[in-house]
Amino acid sequence: MEQRSRSGLVIAAVTATLAVTSFARAPRQSPSGSPHGATAWTRKFAIDRSDLATRGRNRYWILEPGYRIVLEGKGSKVAITVLDETERVASYTTRVVEEREWQNGQLVEVSRDFYAISRSTGDLFYFGEAVDAYRNGEITGHPGSWRAFVGQNRPGLMMPGAARLGLRYYQELAPGVAMDRAKIVSLDSTLDTPAGTTYEHCLETEESSALNTEERSTKIYAPDIGLILDDEVSVVYHGFTAKRSALVGSPEANKN
Repeated sequence: MEQRSRSGLVIAAVTATLAVTSFARAPRQSPSGSPHGATAWTRKFAIDRSDLATRGRNRYWILEPGYRIVLEGKGSKVAITVLDETERVASYTTRVVEEREWQNGQLVEVSRDFYAISRSTGDLFYFGEAVDAYRNGEITGHPGSWRAFVGQNRPGLMMPGAARLGLRYYQELAPGVAMDRAKIVSLDSTLDTPAGTTYEHCLETEESSALNTEERSTKIYAPDIGLILDDEVSVVYHGFTAKRSALVGSPEANKN
């Protein structure tokens, strides 16, 4: 999931209380082998292929076919849909999550992201993405595309099953292409959206990239929902859809 260059986040919309929160369900062990709250960026994860599933959920992420989140703001729209499709990445079977982005009503990017989730820990691992960039309805390139186990590329951790304040981890590990990373800065953020909905007890991350350490991005995840804020775009819809057009790259799915 390539880090976005959106700007103009309204900080006043986010109230972050930096306090450690305990969860009712916690996985047995972090895959990193590193203590939670360590200052280093964790980049090595003990992934057990036999423990991985292509569907499941943790507190902040739903990896189940048909689940969809739509975010809007500042002329941008992002639709994230868990497809009823799987993809082989090396010897791993992953779930395909499609992310579509529009700017001012024009489709600018479609990415197919590859995920698998640990049955025992709830850790969500990221195995790469296939990106199509669009301009005037035509594909212009594939920026940020990568796959784990090609060259030095390795899977990253998109969302830990046991979130801890201060945890730092790489989401993408594709040297020279995608090196996004996240730091958990709050476990009790509140977000008031322009749509009039208030979300509480949320996880907030500050994201950056080892390829450009000057850029920063804020994301907020609500319990049992998932991503509700990505810089200036905030959630306007979340839930399951039975529409086939929402689950595949059909012409209808390209419409704003």
